[in-house]
Amino acid sequence: MAVLLPHTGRGEIDWEGFRGILARTSGAGLVPAVNMDTGFGRHIREEDRLEVLRTAATCSVPDPSRPDRFVAGVHVLDTPGDGFDFDAYASALETVTAFGGTPIVFPSWGLSGLRGDALVAAHRSFGETVDRFLGFELGPAFLSEGRIWSLQEFEGVMQIEACAGVKHSSLHREPEWERLGRRDAIRPEFMVLSGNDRAIDMVTYGSDWLLGLGTFAPDAFAVRDRLWEYGDQRFWALNDLLQYLGSFAFREPVPAYRHDAARFLRLRGWIGDAGVPAGAELRPDSDEPVLREILGRLESVLTRLDGEDGDR
Repeated sequence: MAVLLPHTGRGEIDWEGFRGILARTSGAGLVPAVNMDTGFGRHIREEDRLEVLRTAATCSVPDPSRPDRFVAGVHVLDTPGDGFDFDAYASALETVTAFGGTPIVFPSWGLSGLRGDALVAAHRSFGETVDRFLGFELGPAFLSEGRIWSLQEFEGVMQIEACAGVKHSSLHREPEWERLGRRDAIRPEFMVLSGNDRAIDMVTYGSDWLLGLGTFAPDAFAVRDRLWEYGDQRFWALNDLLQYLGSFAFREPVPAYRHDAARFLRLRGWIGDAGVPAGAELRPDSDEPVLREILGRLESVLTRLDGEDGDR
């Protein structure tokens, strides 16, 4: 689950709030993903990204059934026209693994500029650098240098042994359905990690998920996932409410969802302020009453579900 890196109103990182979010995420049985888009991975300084890794390594409790303690974004900050910088990626990959995390490779202008076999070869080189990593198809709605791969490129990356999965963030169902079909036919254990915050029911089609929306309510997502696992029809009502939140928060411009996430967590009392780093997109003040109304409904649903389960 992608984790918000909270900030104060002065734009400073709220480390205490961050540790609390990590604890709540791990406590809900979810794997935290840090230095992602949700964590302002490209907006913060390199020394702060390193401190995020140190904090995640300390706060994240490993699930014995999974190899992940935490997932962390790998970033190479380049400019349009730059070539693929393998050395920069290799260094960032090794840094994440040194802290005990699983790296997920963010696109850069150089990496996204590769096509076909060259893109697959670049990812094969990542697998020769670290034992385990995740790929990332990130659409330009989230990041200017992002690119959704062709299905053939996806298939090529999927067959790299060290690549355990690929996050797919096109915000469209059809290409994700296509990838699930190829996954099932070629490598069933491979994870297609849905990043479609506007269609969070992709889990019902066989996707795993790595959603920024999860940081609003890791407790609710954990309950939702258990309901689906047990075939409990109450899944749908909770999923619909979370989707309402996702559809609202992830409207255009999409990156501004992080400001709504900070507001929502402040309303929950989990962090003290709803600041964002300088340069991050903002939502209008009129979002706050909508978020408050959704939170009230969500708390009511979770309380009702807990009461029903306690009566059984």
